[in-house]
Amino acid sequence: MSASQPIASSPAVDLSRLEFHNTFVDELPGDPVLTNVPRQAPNACYTRVAPTSVRAPQLLAWSQPLADLLGVARPADAEVLAGNRVLSGMKPYAARYGGHQFGQWAGQLGDGRAITLGELIATDGTRQELQLKGAGRTPYSRTADGRAVLRSSLRELVCSEAMHFLGVPTTRALSLVGTGEPVIRDMFYDGHPAPEPGAIVCRVAPSFVRFGNFEILEEELKKALADYVIRHHFPGHSYAAWYQQVCRRTALLMVDWMRLGFVHGVMNTDNLSILGLTIDYGPYGWLEGYDPQWTPNTTDAHGRRYSYGNQPHIAQWNLARLAEALLPLAAREDLEKGLALYAETFNAAWPRALAHKLGLAALDQPGDDALVGDMFSLLSQAETDFTLFFRGLADPTMDTLRKAFYAEPAAGMEAWLERYAARARREPDRVQRMNRANPKYVFRNYLAVQAIDALAQGDAAMLERLMLVLQRPYDEQPEHDELAARRPEWARERPGASALSCSS
Repeated sequence: MSASQPIASSPAVDLSRLEFHNTFVDELPGDPVLTNVPRQAPNACYTRVAPTSVRAPQLLAWSQPLADLLGVARPADAEVLAGNRVLSGMKPYAARYGGHQFGQWAGQLGDGRAITLGELIATDGTRQELQLKGAGRTPYSRTADGRAVLRSSLRELVCSEAMHFLGVPTTRALSLVGTGEPVIRDMFYDGHPAPEPGAIVCRVAPSFVRFGNFEILEEELKKALADYVIRHHFPGHSYAAWYQQVCRRTALLMVDWMRLGFVHGVMNTDNLSILGLTIDYGPYGWLEGYDPQWTPNTTDAHGRRYSYGNQPHIAQWNLARLAEALLPLAAREDLEKGLALYAETFNAAWPRALAHKLGLAALDQPGDDALVGDMFSLLSQAETDFTLFFRGLADPTMDTLRKAFYAEPAAGMEAWLERYAARARREPDRVQRMNRANPKYVFRNYLAVQAIDALAQGDAAMLERLMLVLQRPYDEQPEHDELAARRPEWARERPGASALSCSS
């Protein structure tokens, strides 16, 4: 479950000396209207638009592992990463897409505060896009200002990189830049707007195309975009085979989220990647008390559509909406095969992931299903930290396991542990398998709050420490034990540490 191997060192180059490519702009139809005002943009895959300059950009954080992959040197100033300077060869644009939001068609959405600068070839030969989130208004901003705040930008930076090192397919983040300008946000949509520090995060991915790009497009443009995605990311695939691969990747992504106790929080169709990446880190969270109905999103608190336990079903629902959009390109029966492949892939991979979390080669012995079912039942009966519980099962001293319980464990937990121990004794290399599958460190929301509060006061030490520790989430790192602690009581109801809105 570990992340990719380190990239071989190569000379880092200043961004201004790199060659940028623009295949999305060069190969797809764009918006002929260049006026940067909120509007509908029919018959286009994107609109060319430049970032809006900011007053006092300051580089606040930098991902050295991603910089090494890209072959990029840490810049002396933040002008490019703030959007104040567009380099030669860049053709900035905002993508047009639509989406189903909370189950309802929302029409045109698009990059309302994200602007892709261009593409470069990384040291491993992959093509990577650089995108600034919070870079100013675009034609897709609707009534918004196109900006982002420090708290949401820091959360995206750190969690993107943390997920990569957890072994989860994800967009990544290179830098965090403070803008020196306040942004007005009503954090919980409760009529109390307030100024917050503004920030811009530089996101990186092979592609930011999502399901919603296809949902919004006219038929001839839909074919052009599908051909582009296949040509660059699924070479040699037919439309049907490509869709089936999207279904397979999405199923495996859901297994990763579920095995880690990660809750995305806003799984609209415009927030699911066509490459099967975790994309758009908004009101996400981690199960700090196991509850299948928990959602970190205050907007979803009533319906709990995007709760932890619903994620596999919602992903398939979103794939069905993508299939409807692709009906002009592929036969219905081939698309239905993709949805069936999603279910088959998830139903095969999820038990495998659970087995590894329990240190077992497979859940294939009599009584294994009951063992797992009873475990989840007990976890839900008494507040139990998901991450600490599974990590603690591998600890022969039981110290970590005891720390997983917020109060007394559920009645029956001791008997279950005896059953588990009897089953696990038959497994060679159990502890090593478990520690490869169960991280010690995840980017808990209360840690994010601490880093945000400190950085807002000019102290980057907590942020820098977290970014280093989260590069090795499966290692013990005993000197950082306090970063693996369960949620403290002060964080139970603290805004940002318990639940969040979609506000940026």
